[in-house]
Amino acid sequence: MELKKITNKKAAMEMSVGTIVTIVLLMSVLVLGIFLVQKIFTTSTNAIDQVDTKIQTEIDNLFSTDTNSKFSTVPKEREVSIKKGDSGGFAFSIYNRDPLTPSGEFSYKTSVFEIASNCQITEPQAESFIILGKENKNPVSLLSGDKLDDLVFVKFQIPETVPLCEITYEVEVTKDGAHYTEFRKILVIK
Repeated sequence: MELKKITNKKAAMEMSVGTIVTIVLLMSVLVLGIFLVQKIFTTSTNAIDQVDTKIQTEIDNLFSTDTNSKFSTVPKEREVSIKKGDSGGFAFSIYNRDPLTPSGEFSYKTSVFEIASNCQITEPQAESFIILGKENKNPVSLLSGDKLDDLVFVKFQIPETVPLCEITYEVEVTKDGAHYTEFRKILVIK
């Protein structure tokens, strides 16, 4: 009987030591996993901040080179090429260069200006390609000499079934409900 008690105590001791080792290893893996996830999120946040800073710097450079411009776009090229089935677009910023009024409420609207004659697309179809940046519902207030802090993105989603085509879109900017400026971008569907 005594031999059985000693064996049970020895087994219980081995079981508790094994459990403690397992718990310590699992906690180590958990801490390491949390550390790695935190590191990944920190790195991705820094990358996004760097991209945002570079875009803002580019917009500032565009405004500084053209002292009369009321808007700036990225990319600078007039044409934006997007393959069928893909999405893409452009970004813009507005600069309040009106010296007569100290501030104003700015709005914008993106619409189809012209469809190439060889395109088999209707105007409502071309309008439906705009999935972001069609218009702002709430005007933005800008003081004289200020520009938008955040870029406005105009994004297009091109269906697979659309024929190859060129569509000119116009972005009209209004200040206090009156025409302020406009610019055009040509969407080339490849």
